[in-house]
Amino acid sequence: MEIAVVGSNMVDLITYTNNLPKAGETLEAPDFAIGCGGKGANQAVAAARLGAKVMMVSKVGDDLFAPNTLANLQQQGVDTRYVTTAPGTSSGVAPIFVDDRSQNRILIVKGANQQLKPADIDAAAEDLKACRLLILQLEIPLETVYYTIDFARQHNIQVILNPAPAVPELDIHYACQCDFFMPNETELEILTGMPVESDEQVRLAGKSLLQRGLKNLVITLGSRGSLWMQGDEVHFVAPTPVNAIDTSGAGDAYIGCFARMLLKTGDIKQAMQYASAYAACSVTGRGTQCSYPDADSFQRFLNVN
Repeated sequence: MEIAVVGSNMVDLITYTNNLPKAGETLEAPDFAIGCGGKGANQAVAAARLGAKVMMVSKVGDDLFAPNTLANLQQQGVDTRYVTTAPGTSSGVAPIFVDDRSQNRILIVKGANQQLKPADIDAAAEDLKACRLLILQLEIPLETVYYTIDFARQHNIQVILNPAPAVPELDIHYACQCDFFMPNETELEILTGMPVESDEQVRLAGKSLLQRGLKNLVITLGSRGSLWMQGDEVHFVAPTPVNAIDTSGAGDAYIGCFARMLLKTGDIKQAMQYASAYAACSVTGRGTQCSYPDADSFQRFLNVN
């Protein structure tokens, strides 16, 4: 295996609406879809669709959603040997509301993802040791995130930590042990308590984290592009302009592609450029994983953009 994703899977319940209802109001929405999501699963699928060998360590509930989640991951080429069932627990779900401006609002119910424990890392240890890169997010317990980071350091495995959804109590000591720390601007604001409305404010907030010991900080800015900050250096990668239909899962698409291309090229800025284009391609379709192109489709997108 090249990449292991230790993280969440969710069932996306996506409502497309022109307007969100006010308190006490009922509105009719034009469309609805059910999809497979979760930050961990999204990132695993993005990397796998681009040709990476990916395994996932995760939990599903013992409900009707679980078999479909497992089947989907397997169909996408993700190794699910360590995606196990949490008895008496629902699967994670994510109600998503997408408005007519392609902006999304998401609620998450962690469900079985809350049951992913350090013991699950131990159970997968031998296969995890063979991986070149581990990817983590924060839709699982922090104790499991920290345990996995310690595991990776003990076995000299690179780590990407995507602090999403951001929690102010994240221990910066563990973040500093990761090779790449990859928030978006909203998560950066929560973690630093600093404004991020302008590019200069983003840089100042990023610098405040670097001063605490981060190695590589990659900040995704949606339609504004992305930044890589290391020491005193700042590298900007421009976005790929597209007509966005649904931005759900774009950040996960970015991270999955970044991981794949980082291992393939060894070049951080080049990996960011590919990741920016891949995320842009993903927002031209509806849904999360179902909007992620495979390697051939992505190459066709690159040829015309």
